[in-house]
Amino acid sequence: MTTRSSHLSRIIRPAAAFLALALLAGCGDDGPASTTAPASSSVASTLSPTTTTPIPAAPATTGTAAASGPLGVDADGTSTVDPGALAGRLDALPKATLTTAEADGLIFMREEELLAEDVYRALYARWNLQVFANIANAETTHTASVKTLLDRYQLADPVAGRAAGTYKNAAIQALYTSLVAQGSRSLVDALTVGATIEDLDIADLRARASTTPDIALVYANLDKGSRNHLRSFVSQLRSRGASYTPAHITQAEFDSIVSTPIERGSAG
Repeated sequence: MTTRSSHLSRIIRPAAAFLALALLAGCGDDGPASTTAPASSSVASTLSPTTTTPIPAAPATTGTAAASGPLGVDADGTSTVDPGALAGRLDALPKATLTTAEADGLIFMREEELLAEDVYRALYARWNLQVFANIANAETTHTASVKTLLDRYQLADPVAGRAAGTYKNAAIQALYTSLVAQGSRSLVDALTVGATIEDLDIADLRARASTTPDIALVYANLDKGSRNHLRSFVSQLRSRGASYTPAHITQAEFDSIVSTPIERGSAG
């Protein structure tokens, strides 16, 4: 769990100590785990529900991605997981006995992907910039993909019945508050928040990498989607004369992503 703390604690320095303590409190040993988790407690809510603004649907995906696999990519890089295509791929894969680390990773990524959606919706409401609308809609399908795996392994959903902008994980709750506050200051700050979330998401997916086929399939497609979304936010920043320095993946990894074109098709 050291990786999880080191990634999150570097995002917004005023929240760093709180994030690290909150994440370390929930660490589990890496070993065999039951595929049925105990029922989760109610989602912690320290914020008022986010005021939602209707978001226009993202453009339809282009190319053959949707037909060849679960990830569809549109012209500007917005990467959406098709639930039907994902279900078909998962049906062809065997179930596994998950380790504690794998089960905890799915629960964590369910909330982190949801955080991305919620922050982008809040920033779209603040700035009315289409990139936030498009990627928020895509993130809805990303967090739903992780939820599909939770259901597959009978793991309790940590955000069942939650209000927008509220999470069970206290560190993610604090992160949401910090990122929305940062992104509300200026449009460049908002786009920096977007790049930060995708940077963090890539790092956390890779830290939780698994050889279990169904988890590997979902994580590979989410990683690819995050690479495309990172490209989108960095492009938006550059068009405004701004830049982004990675805080979670390495500079070499970042350069490799943003110096290459949008990736089409599915991963895995």
